[in-house]
Amino acid sequence: MTFALLFSVAVIATCGLVYELIAGALASYLLGDSITQFSFIIGAYLFSMGIGSYLSKFVTKKLLATFISIEFLVGIFGGLSATVLFLSFEYISSFRILLYLFVFIIGTLVGLEIPLLMRILEDKYEFKDLVSKVFTVDYIGALFASITFPLFLAPQLGLMRTALLFGMFNILVGLWTLYLFRNELHNFRLQRLAGIAAFAIMVLGFVYSNKLLHFAESNHYADPIIYNKKSPYQKLIITKGNDLKLFINGNLQFSSMDEYRYHEALIHPAMGSRTDIKKVLVLGGGDGFAIREILKYPQVESITLVDLDPLMTKIFKSNQQLVELNNGALNSSKVKIINDDAFVWMKNKNKQKFDFIVIDFPDPSNFSLGKLYSKSFFKIVKNTLSDEGLMVIQSTSPYFARKSFWCVGNTIDHVGLRTTPYHAYVPSFGEWGYFIASKTAYKIPTSFVEGLKFLNVKTLQQMFEFPIDMSKVETKVNRLNNQILVRYFEQEWSSFN
Repeated sequence: MTFALLFSVAVIATCGLVYELIAGALASYLLGDSITQFSFIIGAYLFSMGIGSYLSKFVTKKLLATFISIEFLVGIFGGLSATVLFLSFEYISSFRILLYLFVFIIGTLVGLEIPLLMRILEDKYEFKDLVSKVFTVDYIGALFASITFPLFLAPQLGLMRTALLFGMFNILVGLWTLYLFRNELHNFRLQRLAGIAAFAIMVLGFVYSNKLLHFAESNHYADPIIYNKKSPYQKLIITKGNDLKLFINGNLQFSSMDEYRYHEALIHPAMGSRTDIKKVLVLGGGDGFAIREILKYPQVESITLVDLDPLMTKIFKSNQQLVELNNGALNSSKVKIINDDAFVWMKNKNKQKFDFIVIDFPDPSNFSLGKLYSKSFFKIVKNTLSDEGLMVIQSTSPYFARKSFWCVGNTIDHVGLRTTPYHAYVPSFGEWGYFIASKTAYKIPTSFVEGLKFLNVKTLQQMFEFPIDMSKVETKVNRLNNQILVRYFEQEWSSFN
């Protein structure tokens, strides 16, 4: 019986940490700025656990019955937390209050668990053995949660199903304890009924979680969702109305109505300035649109695409609607696809030099992306560039995120490359910015390949002019150890949300 209770400690420790990780991940996903959100969530959660531990001293009677009730409550609040928060995000203006209310309730209940269990077990062990055993098992459970959450639970089950699954575990601990001590409990039948009902709610939520999530996401997106899948790296959603739109982790990546503006502006100002570009490297850009534009130049002999997510490149190679949009670019015999972390691949695996490098990563909205805009990364890119080669990098909006944009250019300048900034208007995004970087002076093209929908020599000249509200500002250099670009980005874009 004592072994069963110690095993329960491991289970509830695992559940408690999983709820904390879910709250932090969900806050980062919905509110942005992962470090700030995780820091606040962890602080609030630990503070709440402290309150729960303090309150445990006031429980002087019916320790077992109270512990069982707490397990049911933790299971209900923890299990339903992600579902309720996802469903309410679009409708509640004070979402943060609801988020931290859940964190406070779950943390307080979790804080009550271990002190009560220790008091239940105090007659079974000496105090020093009791403390040793309980906290050893508690920390082992926490280790298990911290390993399985990022490697399996979040990528395979998602946040909603993970929360519901561990809600079941908490309730099962309560039911297990109820069964073990059934002869000592006066309200056995009532608690059993409550536990079974709570467990049934978790099971129903788990079974219908995909429908609940689809409902929540359908309210978030204006058009019907035609593709919805989560990879270990990101969540991909495609909607179809008057156009096709791709969203990654809830952020719009392109609209089929105007993506050509973005991609023509990304590729042709650099490609059009040279006639001897043969070897091309594309970092990011797993949708194949940048490669579609590059393939308009017959002198190109090879294109190496490095994109982290195999799911991204797979759907843009095989989905008929998407293949039509990128003109089958990813199926070209000139294209070699590598699914790897661009930083790792560039630093440790690549041995080639390229005539043209396209950096088409998502915006630096978190630190894992921010490293790809750092001085360290641009140094590697510089060494990969041929002597006469050109690099272009999408650099967020110089209007909405002015400091972020110029921070990218300032960081590239600091590795010894010459930068040429320019911008283009893309209706889905507004003014968008780019930098061309090279070891030698950049020359503006005097002509372009045929078949472009947006770009010509006259419009290109205007793209190099920056009005006062987008003109250069001084910024710090984005380094791996400060990631100042991510902070600029979060501050600037949050003011427009």
